[in-house]
Amino acid sequence: MRKIINGKAYDTSTATLIADNEFADGNNRLSGGRATYLYRTKKGNFFAEHETCWQGEHDTIEPMSTDEAKELYEQMGNQSEDWETAFGEAPEEA
Repeated sequence: MRKIINGKAYDTSTATLIADNEFADGNNRLSGGRATYLYRTKKGNFFAEHETCWQGEHDTIEPMSTDEAKELYEQMGNQSEDWETAFGEAPEEA
């Protein structure tokens, strides 16, 4: 999916998938008819792709700040990259 938002191109085919919530219910790819994918662009910007199978809804792309992306990453069940790779920094010690 490709979308221009505020003059910037967000493209799932060229960005890196870093986390998603596919199969969150253990059985269906789109749990509850929806799934979210977190991406990082080549320039280091983050965005989420929200996919739906519901009639009347449309797949969307949502640009995100780094802090928003970190929060979403923590909620995702499938993390394709570890924290350091995804965000370029070690997580803070508890």
